[in-house]
Amino acid sequence: MNENLVSLSYLVAGVCFIFSLKWLSHPSTARRGVMVGEIGMVLAVATTLLKAEIIQFQWILTAGILGIALGVPLGLFVPMTAVPQRTALSHAFGALAAGLVGTAEYYLDQPHISHFQMSALGVEVMLGFLTVTGSLIAAGKLQGIVRDKPFIYPGQNVVNIGALGVGVALIVALVLDPGRTILFPILIVVATLVGVMLVIRIGGADMPTVISLLNSYAGLSAAAMGFVLNNELLIIAGALDGSSGLILSLIMSRAMNRSFRNVVFGGFGGTTVAGPEGAIETRPVRSVDVEETAMLLDAAAKVIIVPGYGMAAAQAQHKIRELSDALARRGVDVLFAIHPVAGRMPGHMNVLLAEADVPYDRLRDLDQINEEFAQADVALVVGANDVVNPAARNDPNSPISGMPILAVDQARSVIVVKRSMRSGFAGIENELFYLDKTQMLFGDAKQVIGGVVDELQRLPARAAVEA
Repeated sequence: MNENLVSLSYLVAGVCFIFSLKWLSHPSTARRGVMVGEIGMVLAVATTLLKAEIIQFQWILTAGILGIALGVPLGLFVPMTAVPQRTALSHAFGALAAGLVGTAEYYLDQPHISHFQMSALGVEVMLGFLTVTGSLIAAGKLQGIVRDKPFIYPGQNVVNIGALGVGVALIVALVLDPGRTILFPILIVVATLVGVMLVIRIGGADMPTVISLLNSYAGLSAAAMGFVLNNELLIIAGALDGSSGLILSLIMSRAMNRSFRNVVFGGFGGTTVAGPEGAIETRPVRSVDVEETAMLLDAAAKVIIVPGYGMAAAQAQHKIRELSDALARRGVDVLFAIHPVAGRMPGHMNVLLAEADVPYDRLRDLDQINEEFAQADVALVVGANDVVNPAARNDPNSPISGMPILAVDQARSVIVVKRSMRSGFAGIENELFYLDKTQMLFGDAKQVIGGVVDELQRLPARAAVEA
């Protein structure tokens, strides 16, 4: 294919990626964004395969078959509740590709590598292999294979920064003399270790920020690969991916009222500050059963449902949708309050509720919904904890002080669905649970919400009751 035509085709694909990101930013245009992104990727792949440099397709065909064999099951059979894990694995695969391409380029072109190419190649390999192991640790934490709590030891930040410094020093040494081939495998080993050390110290509740940050690393690695291969599209796509991931990480940090540095290096959630074990249970709470919950919801004019990670863990999103539909049929105004860091990945609650066919017009972001709680008869909290804790607003000494929260405590009545009184990720008691207006519905969210739906269906129609 003519080089000018290749450049034009890559430019069109890059424009598709830009518009895809733009349209993906809003649910009403998200489908269009996905479609345009897919068109851009098909165009990019087809153009690359038609380039004159490619003279054999055996390995490309083999890789394509393996990619399809892995990608189709990941797309079709992984449940929506496991999307965070799948996203982390996707980052690992993409970063592994960048790292392996960089390794191949180094050993194939080593005698002719310029200082600039070696700089880009070093960044590509460092970020690529760092992201591989970091993403695998993140996926393990999300799946429960790796301990969810931060793994912390004294002087850990010094060790991590030191290891990162060693990696940078190895890149500098290779740039000065690309012929020092003994240093290259050491760089790969250091990068993989740094990936483990950076993510192992971060708790599971910080995974929304970590996943977007790993996405940024993978994108920057791809951009560096574009400079190594002199590929314009990789530079464009990698820069888009890297910058958008970094911006999203900063936004997520702001949503928790925490500095970006604190998320990455703070080991937040590693200790419990709620008091001695068992202290939580000494404070009385009011409990409610399924039948009473159904009657309270049925008597309400307006209900706001607040989903959290507990909903995802119980896979209760379909029962939540059934509940909202049952209440809507009985004339209850039902809204959903979405906190930006609820769950284990950016937009986790939105994804789960969309999968359960909850209408988008019922969903409200934090800034939109907080003023509505004062008019709500019932706020139903399903598996959320720290994002509804009034301590963030009332206690300046709280670890979550200043974090924007959903103003659930302003509703006339609050029902909290939880398995137990266990504290949230921040390790502190939730004052919401002990308010006079709060009642606890203990049990698995999927089961108890299903029971509430059944009880609602047994109740007489509201019009008949009013008559």
